[in-house]
Amino acid sequence: MRDRNDVTAGREVPEQRRILAVLVFSQILSGAGLAAGITVGALLAEEMLGSTGLAGVPSALFTAGAALGALGIGQICRRHGRRPGLALGYAVGALGSLGVVVAATVGSTVLLFLALLVYGAGTSTGLMARYAGADLASPERRGRAVSMVLFATTLGAVVGPNLVTLTGEVAHSWGIPRLAGPFLLAVAAFGAAAAFLAALLRPDPLRLAEKLAAAQEKVAAENPADDAADRPDAGLNRREVVIGTTVMVLTQLVMIAIMTMTPVHMQAHGHGTQAAGLVIALHVGAMFLPSPLTGLLVDRLGRRRIAGASGLTLAVAGLLAAVAPPHSVPALATALVLLGIGWNFGLISGTAIVTDALPPARRASAQGLVDVGIALAGAAAGMSSGLVVVAGGYPTLALGGGILALAVVPVVAWAVRRPGHTDSAKATSHAEPEPK
Repeated sequence: MRDRNDVTAGREVPEQRRILAVLVFSQILSGAGLAAGITVGALLAEEMLGSTGLAGVPSALFTAGAALGALGIGQICRRHGRRPGLALGYAVGALGSLGVVVAATVGSTVLLFLALLVYGAGTSTGLMARYAGADLASPERRGRAVSMVLFATTLGAVVGPNLVTLTGEVAHSWGIPRLAGPFLLAVAAFGAAAAFLAALLRPDPLRLAEKLAAAQEKVAAENPADDAADRPDAGLNRREVVIGTTVMVLTQLVMIAIMTMTPVHMQAHGHGTQAAGLVIALHVGAMFLPSPLTGLLVDRLGRRRIAGASGLTLAVAGLLAAVAPPHSVPALATALVLLGIGWNFGLISGTAIVTDALPPARRASAQGLVDVGIALAGAAAGMSSGLVVVAGGYPTLALGGGILALAVVPVVAWAVRRPGHTDSAKATSHAEPEPK
């Protein structure tokens, strides 16, 4: 029996620690699968299609697949809970990874494109797992809960790109093209994550959060004199959802565009896959490694301050990538590290803003739609990045991305200056009553 004070005060339940531990381990497994498409997707397409202008197609396809995956996973989570939704998403990602390997082996571009769409479901699952970490977190610790899940992705995501040569040799020994090697690792990584979550993500965090919210409503009904605005997750705040979504969409758009074409840019200037793999590994590490610090800053300094910092950091990253000498691996690596940090700031702050604004009963489906928007932004960035490079060069792409990132700042400034605004974990205090 839950203590009445725990329910009304929104304290974290004991199950939160176990759930975070399970999510953390599954993210370590899945991180290697996420890294496959980032590291060699564009190079594999360029090799199979013989066109630099189409090298961004894989990124566009698996991010489009991520959009479909986010929509489907969000609906499954809403109806059946986080456990079946996340486990199925990773299983589908493993199937897509296997399809990429087969497509590369038989030389079928049609199968490659279809498989990359399916593979995208695995990448979307890796990001949607952050919401499961926040389901049972108190508002004051929500940023840190999200950051723990993202941080866990670091190990697999950083190790994966550095295994490009090794997995390529293994693939070659089996008669598979070397660039398909990382997708062999993705099959195992996503498959293991699916099995682990299906077996151990109990109790289901979303279902338990919904039960606790129902208990809060019951207590509120019994005590109508209590201020409803002081209860966590008191209602739906559409404006905050829009603000958080905008931050995440813009940061995803800029990050995907620059990241996708960096390996192609490096290869065009004489760098091998090992150098490109190192730069991407550092970038992916910067995407996830700062998460604990970012989560703490989001909870302590406020969601919107860190969101604004994401736009500024991405702008600096784009400028540095644009002016970096093509032969300088350290300069490109520094730009990509800043790119990852800016994305990390935007994703964690945006996720906290959105989750603060959604009551448990509305979370899964709404969060799925938010991630659809994020994935579509990534798809557009991936599809257009190669064309921009062909038309104006990599510096043009990087500089344009940096300028676009600055749009985050006025969005955040508008949010902060609106009447009645409070940038804190109690953002739900200005929420609209949820429609009956």
